[in-house]
Amino acid sequence: MAKAYFVLDDGRIFEGRGWGATGKTLGEAVFATGMTGYQETLTDPSYHKQVVVMTAPHIGNTGINLEDDESSRIWVAGFAVRNPSTLTSNWRSTGDLEAELIKQNIVSIQGIDTRAITRHLRDRGSMKVGIFSDLNMSREDMVVEVRKSASMLGANLVADVSTKNTYIVPAKGKPVFRVAAIDLGIKGATPRAMAERGIEVHVMPFNSSFKDIMAIKPDGVFLSNGPGDPATMDDTVEIVRSILTAEVPLFGICFGHQILGRALGFTTYKLAFGHRGINQPVMDRSTGKVEITAHNHGFALQAPTEATFNTVYGNGEVSHMSLNDGVVEGLRMLDLPAFSVQYHPEAAAGPHDAAYLFDEFVELMRLSKELI
Repeated sequence: MAKAYFVLDDGRIFEGRGWGATGKTLGEAVFATGMTGYQETLTDPSYHKQVVVMTAPHIGNTGINLEDDESSRIWVAGFAVRNPSTLTSNWRSTGDLEAELIKQNIVSIQGIDTRAITRHLRDRGSMKVGIFSDLNMSREDMVVEVRKSASMLGANLVADVSTKNTYIVPAKGKPVFRVAAIDLGIKGATPRAMAERGIEVHVMPFNSSFKDIMAIKPDGVFLSNGPGDPATMDDTVEIVRSILTAEVPLFGICFGHQILGRALGFTTYKLAFGHRGINQPVMDRSTGKVEITAHNHGFALQAPTEATFNTVYGNGEVSHMSLNDGVVEGLRMLDLPAFSVQYHPEAAAGPHDAAYLFDEFVELMRLSKELI
């Protein structure tokens, strides 16, 4: 088995063995702390251009299956694990994890101390990284190549992951509402969660115009998760401002939360190492309830948390906050039917503490219909 190297742009190198596809890959090093859900992580479009380090040491024992993909392909730029399972044992398993990594040409590495890497990234912050395997390169040349690679700051990646054409996820049972879901990198679990609540979901390309959105006569608009820097999404921000002006009920998750915040006039910034994993505590400020939530974001919103805020669209408030570091985790408008959260209420795999937020979206659309 060929030697492989996990090379960070601060010059630190972890030596392991090749796994999955061999060759070279570059991206941003991020860590995921969940002990399960690796298939959902691999296929989540929000991880585009990121090399995911799995902190849990034993990965791959349940193989892969046909139900848990969040999209049609693996999106991570690379994958790093300590001890991949040599056996696959699960009643839903239809294949082997490494075989799928090879099939989709995902350069990966095994046999490295992923907990040490996680501690390093927590101390130094997320940084650029490369995985090099079965290549004749010096350590110095590998570090230089990593340092020359593109940064996540300023990266506009949504066009890579968004659907090219609108498609419809039908409601379960009789349709009650119709939602235009703007695909910024949407996870499959999200329209499924809405469909279970009687919502017919029209998943639309990220560059759909306001006219395109309104043409389907939506009862609500949804802004999805996605990869890259939200500061690059000026055109989408302007469309969201038109939606707010039209007072169409709006719900945003993760990247969509950041886009809503920008539309309200707030700025975003890059977190030191981001929030990822299925064990993040968030407080609902209206009730004091603490929810254990699933996260995947490297950027956050700068918004006032001391009191309600005023925008050209009316008053609003920060509805949720991270208990780990005080990051703004939710917004709620008080004079308009719009709200958002930074985390993932669809949480697959992960906790379902926040699933009620989809019910709140349904209620928002119901109240808006009654006012018409």
